[in-house]
Amino acid sequence: MLNLEQELKGNRYPGRGILLGRSKDGKSAVIAYFIMGRSENSRNRVFEETEDGIRTKAFDESKMTDPSLIIYHPVRKVGDFTVVTNGDQTDTVADYLKAGRTFEEALRTRTFESDGPNWTPRISGMVDRNGDYRLSILKSADGDDASVRRYFFEYTAPKAGEGHLIHTYQCDGNPIPSFVGEPKTVSLDYACINCFTSALWESLDADNKVSLFTRFINLETGAETTKIVNKNQ
Repeated sequence: MLNLEQELKGNRYPGRGILLGRSKDGKSAVIAYFIMGRSENSRNRVFEETEDGIRTKAFDESKMTDPSLIIYHPVRKVGDFTVVTNGDQTDTVADYLKAGRTFEEALRTRTFESDGPNWTPRISGMVDRNGDYRLSILKSADGDDASVRRYFFEYTAPKAGEGHLIHTYQCDGNPIPSFVGEPKTVSLDYACINCFTSALWESLDADNKVSLFTRFINLETGAETTKIVNKNQ
């Protein structure tokens, strides 16, 4: 099991990341989603709460040059499920769930982002009311934009104090290399959402971090506690 803070501090540019798991006391499902940016356009964003989740929006509308791929709904609640992704596939998954279909069926209709030469992976997660969760990554085959690889990971009865982290990029680069391997098993040794949020935010690279969303869902009552941190206030 990796130390979450050390894992993030050792990576200047993991890109966008999803972390799902179970709180230290075992009483809450844990969700985190962060975005980072290298360009002015990517950095010009904030998270804003919506009726069923959050959305990204421009911090300064006058500086937004291209909203495609960076303006979307990262988190949406659909019945007993909370969906979190790094793009507009959130809406695809939500639509499929509402139609009685599955997380996997929805993502089989999608592919990686059309931002060559990076071909940014689409990462997605879903948390059930009972705390079980799933993660997915859709990526090119070693930079070949004609070939897609779809990976799905399912976690049943997660352990207390344990989470799984997946992010779009392995590290910084040009082009930026895609994430490799299974989601990383990380420790969630935090007593409360405030401690967790602060530790996660402070572990992200100061120059490149943009926004962070965290949520604890009480597994007994379903009560949700949400935190949002934006570099642009």
